[in-house]
Amino acid sequence: MKGNIKFIQGNEACVEGALYAGLNFFAGYPITPSSEIAENLALRLPQQGGKFIQMEDEIASICAIIGASLTGSKVMTATSGPGFSLMQEGIGYAVMAEIPCVIVSVMRGGPSTGLPTAGGQGDVMQARWGTHGDHAIIAMTASNHQDVFKMTVEAFNLAETYRTPVILLLDEVIGHMRERLELPEPDDIPVVQRLRTSVPGGVDYHPYLPREDGRLPMSDFGSVHRYNITGLYHDMWGFPTSNPEIVHGLIRHLVDKIENNVDDIVHYKDFYLNDADIVLISYGSSARSALHVVESLRPRGIRLGMLELQTLWPFPYDTVKHKCKNARHIVVVEMNVGQVVQSVKQAVDAPDRVVLANRIDGMFISDRDIKNILRVIQGKGV
Repeated sequence: MKGNIKFIQGNEACVEGALYAGLNFFAGYPITPSSEIAENLALRLPQQGGKFIQMEDEIASICAIIGASLTGSKVMTATSGPGFSLMQEGIGYAVMAEIPCVIVSVMRGGPSTGLPTAGGQGDVMQARWGTHGDHAIIAMTASNHQDVFKMTVEAFNLAETYRTPVILLLDEVIGHMRERLELPEPDDIPVVQRLRTSVPGGVDYHPYLPREDGRLPMSDFGSVHRYNITGLYHDMWGFPTSNPEIVHGLIRHLVDKIENNVDDIVHYKDFYLNDADIVLISYGSSARSALHVVESLRPRGIRLGMLELQTLWPFPYDTVKHKCKNARHIVVVEMNVGQVVQSVKQAVDAPDRVVLANRIDGMFISDRDIKNILRVIQGKGV
């Protein structure tokens, strides 16, 4: 078992998870704080028969993985804030054309160039609404390296299951810190393979005609079937259409295939919620500080609990509402001006009980920052 234990960065844990999930094509452009993902895959992918390409920019990167996915590859790119912004049109194309791909964004301070080497969590809403138009999206996150590995594998699984781009939102703290990772054995974690059509060559293939279970079998582009792919509204053949009935049905399909399966998509962890009258909600690296506060104050008789979100989109409204139903106060811990806190307020019955504990200066949110907010809630001042 010792051979399966590594002491590595979070970005490297992401690489390990991607390779475990079957990644065989990566295209990207180096950008702090995600560069170690590309650096490691430049070595590892060719060793395993995969392809690595350093592109000229992030626009080319997202377009390259879209094309590679259509030909049958499991694909990924990695970036950070400015590069993530450049990828948004390509992400929208992948949503519309239903192309499985994984986009890792290791968040840093922003907007613009911001703080390239500092932590931040300001891209949560960009992940949800960065590309234009009505759409649903899946975005995952993790607070430790073991979960980075698991959520990376899950990102690939969800991309293949729902034929959609999946965003993995890490942050600089998680990406660059080092900790223990135990690599699972093959088959310890289920890996979803590409669902390919059983329609033989020479027979009409409808690329956008769902099966009864809603899934769309794919045919490797350039193989035995000829079909059309477009970012326009399209019919079951993939050809553009402005027919209102078809347009309405397509948008409902793109949204409903994700929003109607929230229970299957959402991942979270909860700690000490059975008796908690104050619940901390957090995600990513911020959840580490939040959990430390909970575990340090509970022995003093303060009934704290924590809900760690590992799926940010689709937002787990029902889960948040249920887990917080008995809480007198809810504290959302995040490193931005307040992005997840707005969704939490929408989820709970009494939004006035929800407060924000945050930092926006590039420094890691500490237990003291959170405890100061708790003291104010308890009427003790700071």
